[in-house]
Amino acid sequence: MMSEALLFLLDVVLQSFAAILLLRFHLQWLRAPMRNPIGEFVMVFTDFIVLRARRYVPSAWGFDSSTLLLALLVETLYLTGVMLIQGYVGHFFPLAGLLVLAAVKLIKISLYLLMGAVFAQAILSWVNPHTQVASVLAIVTDRFLTPLRRIVPMLGSVDLTPMLLLIICQLIMIVPVGMLERIALRLF
Repeated sequence: MMSEALLFLLDVVLQSFAAILLLRFHLQWLRAPMRNPIGEFVMVFTDFIVLRARRYVPSAWGFDSSTLLLALLVETLYLTGVMLIQGYVGHFFPLAGLLVLAAVKLIKISLYLLMGAVFAQAILSWVNPHTQVASVLAIVTDRFLTPLRRIVPMLGSVDLTPMLLLIICQLIMIVPVGMLERIALRLF
């Protein structure tokens, strides 16, 4: 029972923090403005560590590599904690396997963030499509929805591309990401 509580706390604290760091990375990659409720929330939770990490880890190819590296580190710490709580006993500590599995988990979290943005954008389009949050969600999702809109026509006034994007994200998680996850688990 105590191990379940510790796993829950790891999920809530470390997994959520890794997702927030990853969201910051994606918002900067997509050039989304940070002066909005989502951006300010992300900045409040991550500035304390990202600004320090930027002193030592420079940007690479225009990407905020310090934030991505921190997300990878937090996810690796999360997986290490899970292994220790579940009683992993091995001859050596599988650091290479943990790093690969953490990278695969970050890909999964990225897909979940994209799917969450699509859902939130769909809901806001019915409730209040002119909020600051809706404009940020549009910046996040338009890069992925625009190519699909060229292929899939509107059916009357119904746009099916968000549903198609959700299906594509699920297929990506099932096939290539699932395969990568199995490969990473073999490294243990």
